[in-house]
Amino acid sequence: MSDKKDEILEDQAQMDESLEDMLAAEAGEIEALRAERDELKDRFMRALADAENSRKRADKERREAAQYGGSKLARDMLPVFDALNRALEAVNDDVRTLAGPMIDGIELTQRELLNVFARHGITAVLPQVGEKFDPQMHEAMFEAPVPNTVAGDIIQVMENGFMIHDRLLRPAKVGVSSMPKA
Repeated sequence: MSDKKDEILEDQAQMDESLEDMLAAEAGEIEALRAERDELKDRFMRALADAENSRKRADKERREAAQYGGSKLARDMLPVFDALNRALEAVNDDVRTLAGPMIDGIELTQRELLNVFARHGITAVLPQVGEKFDPQMHEAMFEAPVPNTVAGDIIQVMENGFMIHDRLLRPAKVGVSSMPKA
């Protein structure tokens, strides 16, 4: 009976060993599945974040296209405004008497152009003589020493600038004082 008992114990030990081997193999498989799950979860989260970033970028680009999409056309229309402005600056009382309705038409056209600009977020940059030169908003066309001014003061406005929303469309063209400090 002892042989039988030893045989049973030996079989039991082999079964325990097989069971342990199976459990170890299953534990390895479970660990491999967990690692795969974690990798897939990480890839999924990255893909979600990438999709969200793409959506935000597309929204931003769409908004910018809506706001600034007409910049090129607006830039091309600025010489028209300048021409109307020069025509009105050349008008004196004699010309107004002779061609009053035509001058009124030019003024009306310029006002309508400014209204269209305003509807599209385009505003004039109107520097004044005596203001400080700002390289972010102005373009210096020349420098000249002018008495009773300080270096960097605007001494002449040659052309107004324009902004489209918060971006500079065209800098104002100005003359700047180069008067040395006394």
